[in-house]
Amino acid sequence: MKLPLPDQDIIARRAEIVAALKAIVPDGVVADPSGLAAFDSDALNGYRQKPLACVLPSNAAQVSAILRYASSAGVPIVPRGAGTSLSGGALPRADGILVGLGRMKSILEIDYENRCVTLQPGVTNLNITKAVEAEGFYYAPDPSSQIACTIGGNVAENSGGLHCLKYGLTTNNLLGVTFVLPDGEIVKLGGKAPGPGGLDLLGLITGSEGLLGMVVEVIVRIVKKAPVTRTLMAAFDTVPDAGACVAAIIADGIVPAAMEFMDRPSIRAVEAYNAPGYPDAEAILIIDADGVEAEVTDAIARIADHVRSSRGRVTEATDEKARAKLWAGRKAAFAAMGRLAPDMICMDGTIPRQALPAVLEKISEYSQLHGLPVCNVFHAGDGNLHPLIIFDAMKDGDLEKAEAFGADILRLCVAVGGVLSGEHGVGVEKRDLMTDMFDAVDLDQQHRIKCAFDAAGLLNPGKVFPTLSACVEQGHIHVRGAELPFAHLPRF
Repeated sequence: MKLPLPDQDIIARRAEIVAALKAIVPDGVVADPSGLAAFDSDALNGYRQKPLACVLPSNAAQVSAILRYASSAGVPIVPRGAGTSLSGGALPRADGILVGLGRMKSILEIDYENRCVTLQPGVTNLNITKAVEAEGFYYAPDPSSQIACTIGGNVAENSGGLHCLKYGLTTNNLLGVTFVLPDGEIVKLGGKAPGPGGLDLLGLITGSEGLLGMVVEVIVRIVKKAPVTRTLMAAFDTVPDAGACVAAIIADGIVPAAMEFMDRPSIRAVEAYNAPGYPDAEAILIIDADGVEAEVTDAIARIADHVRSSRGRVTEATDEKARAKLWAGRKAAFAAMGRLAPDMICMDGTIPRQALPAVLEKISEYSQLHGLPVCNVFHAGDGNLHPLIIFDAMKDGDLEKAEAFGADILRLCVAVGGVLSGEHGVGVEKRDLMTDMFDAVDLDQQHRIKCAFDAAGLLNPGKVFPTLSACVEQGHIHVRGAELPFAHLPRF
């Protein structure tokens, strides 16, 4: 994976750029090398790059002024939330300004009557639920990183979580955003009233990975906690049996609140890490059913029947403490991998559920081929895989082997009718695989949207597209740092 070459002319103007940023945010500019080291990467292993400068705005007006300045000065911008991106989406540029939104962390309004919360982009995912749980509400999308990841980043990546099977991804729980365009203009999309008319620009912004603008305010839907929630643990002696059970549950019309898969290597690592009490098995499923008493009782009985029909063993958490312990193990899975090796790449692809057994078997073959271990942890109900490739970046060739292994997994996802990403985005990690999923016509259309918002190609350049974006502005095609892609792109 190659990072874009920096623009040396912009680097030469560093003092001028830093001075301009300090005029906008006097107490929020990081320019010294030691300070910039804290912002030199996100959660994608193996890649570090200090930004030209980092600026930490406190409000929407400052974000607007930063983008307006960058647009006029021709300086690239990289938005950053909490830096938990697993696809390199917040990886800085040596010739770019990193805009960190961590200071914008206020909850502006809680509206229980309309069941929504208005907040700034730096509020962490978990803190939304904490703010409303006393009234019996919560925010449904719950990534494993929810203690750290922020709502602005969740919007940018269309994040999901353990309970997205029933309650949806960020896009299904997002009502509105305030958005700053590349030239600094502030626009509002959506609002408290669901289903606004016109083009679905809110849907377009969600998952746009910082390519079209920056979110400075968010309105999310909150939901009432279900009266009853019960949790099953299903254990299997073979991975294909677990995959078959998942397919059977969904085919029966049951929609669990969550259904998570872990294989034996993952189970062992998690047990050694925080001892949630997982059984000795080749694979487990942790399954939540929620709703009213009669609905949950029926679902639990039918799920248990499917587990037994798939040659599995089923137990139920006896109380809320036991439920929390089971889920604590699943949410600690990524951290637990640190017991196995110094480094890890967490993949993210989505496949049709019926392909699970065959795909998991093929991933095991790839592990042997590339000589690296893999632990499988994923959202089984919607087929969103998260194979964890374990390696040591200090060993010559390990990072390259891990990347090749990951690329094989993602190509496999596409080959069986799936997609490159379920919730982590494309970033730089999957950028060069986009042509495996999209043809030239598809990519042309995506470039047109990028160009309509960001004709100069200054927002998060080098991400998502396999070659940097070619945009047309005032009759000229602008290309930054790469040969001209899509030379036939129609002029606007």
